[in-house]
Amino acid sequence: MIKQLDTKVVYQNKWMTVREDKILRPSGAEGIYGVVDKPDCAVIMAIDNGQIHLVQQFRYTVQKRCWELPQGAWESRPDADHLELAKGELREETGMDAKEMVYVGAHYIAYGFLNQTCHIYLASGLTDVGKSLDAEEEDLISHPFPVEEFERMIVDGEIKDNVTVAAYGLAKLKKLV
Repeated sequence: MIKQLDTKVVYQNKWMTVREDKILRPSGAEGIYGVVDKPDCAVIMAIDNGQIHLVQQFRYTVQKRCWELPQGAWESRPDADHLELAKGELREETGMDAKEMVYVGAHYIAYGFLNQTCHIYLASGLTDVGKSLDAEEEDLISHPFPVEEFERMIVDGEIKDNVTVAAYGLAKLKKLV
């Protein structure tokens, strides 16, 4: 097992902390490990009447607009209950409230360098109540798609977001969708 000898924050903003840990490997060799600390997030599959609600926004890191499932974290409330977070993100990004929220499971997004857990929910019984986007989401749009079209978008590589693909895959394997 790798042992942490020391840690130091090398970068921090309101969304994340990046730290560099000095480590000792089982072999006795020392090294460093870069870790990104982020609060847990939620991803929501909002499905009603054969339609799944996706959001699209400009993703700066890949310099393109991308379709994905509604998802996010509350940096100002990192210890928020993940069901409350999922309901809040659904309303914020799609303007929908759900009559039913089923917990599908949890995934680590990129545990090679990131310690964030993503909680997966299936939302149904949707009612439009109006969006309330964060300032960082000013260009976000939401749109319902037939589930079959959504699946085709994944297969054809139009949707490349690993959180979206993994969440839907888990729900499909559990026969929830």
